[in-house]
Amino acid sequence: MKTVTDSFVSLGQWPSAGSFGFNTDILATNLINLSVVLGVLIFFGKGVLSDLLDNRKQRILKTIKNSEELREGAIEQLEKARTRLRKVEIEADQFRVNGYSEIEREKLNLIDSTYKTLEQLENYKNETINFEQQKASNQVRQRVFQQALQGALGTLNSCLNSELHLRTISANIGILGAMKQITD
Repeated sequence: MKTVTDSFVSLGQWPSAGSFGFNTDILATNLINLSVVLGVLIFFGKGVLSDLLDNRKQRILKTIKNSEELREGAIEQLEKARTRLRKVEIEADQFRVNGYSEIEREKLNLIDSTYKTLEQLENYKNETINFEQQKASNQVRQRVFQQALQGALGTLNSCLNSELHLRTISANIGILGAMKQITD
């Protein structure tokens, strides 16, 4: 502080106009220069600085307000997305449950259908076996009948003489005539 007052006192000791000199006291001259610059800045720059700070404050407040609005919009969209996600998850669960139920239903239907088809095939097989057995049995009967008939014809032909043959024909004609009279 003493140096500041010394510098002002030394101003009074400066030579009068027309002479020029250097003040070698660096601390005293810097403080004076700084105080003058600060005084000029405060006096002339106070309004400009105040306007700049107000503008900056308004921009910051506007940015904060916009950010808050964007944040609220994002929160609202997030809630909507969460709601949609819950709905989609519920629907997915329903589809999954319905799908499993449908699969079980189809599985049971397929098992029933397969069982019925196997049952029908078994019946068809049994019918085919019965038919083939009857067919084979009929063929055996026919062959036995044909062989018996051929054997009987052979025996008859070897045993029949013409007189026995004529009597058999006459008896058959008599039977046919009696049948004709019954029908008339």
